[in-house]
Amino acid sequence: MSKDAFWALIQEAKTACGQDLNAMEDYLREQLVSMGPAAAKNFHDILQTYEDLADQYGLWDAVSVIKEYGCSDDGFIDFRAWLIAQGKEVYMNALRDPDTLADIEPYGDCCFECLSYVGDYAYEQLTGRSAYDEMEPDRIEKMRDELKKDIVYKDGIQYPREPKDLPRFLPRLCEKYGGPERFLAAPSTWNYDLHEIRRLLDEGKVQDMATKKEKGGGAR
Repeated sequence: MSKDAFWALIQEAKTACGQDLNAMEDYLREQLVSMGPAAAKNFHDILQTYEDLADQYGLWDAVSVIKEYGCSDDGFIDFRAWLIAQGKEVYMNALRDPDTLADIEPYGDCCFECLSYVGDYAYEQLTGRSAYDEMEPDRIEKMRDELKKDIVYKDGIQYPREPKDLPRFLPRLCEKYGGPERFLAAPSTWNYDLHEIRRLLDEGKVQDMATKKEKGGGAR
């Protein structure tokens, strides 16, 4: 299964099932079983790789704005599966600019946990083996490099942000979900006890200030 065939199957399932996530899961599983173990395993590997490529703090901030109450580690994994289920255009646009999610209707709590496993379910049904156990690191790394070629990431998407900085990074989402004033005094959902988070927050501030200067604005 190629990346084009992957996205075609996702779109086919979405067209057939709409917002019914349970129906979409069943549809994909049935199709993958009918296509055979190689297709089921490739679907699984491609989906896992796209989930990994979407593991960006700026996107995590975006879904936290949508959910209004933050987003856990597991919730962000389930969101990335849900994002893939929206199709290639929505997925690519969200990485190019997470603020484009303001145009997307949220449903199902923006979570689709079972999509992460549907390829594995089909593969195990066909072979009795787990697709997770047969993921080859070298092959997955090559797949990651190939799939990443189509992705354009927004500048700064790799950094988390404090709530007061979100309206500048995600203006449309913040306006849609409560208005900019909601975020001025909101508590952070990031764990400041983690050195990695503190480091990335500081790096993100520097990057945002540099970007603002490049665009002709003054730094605060």
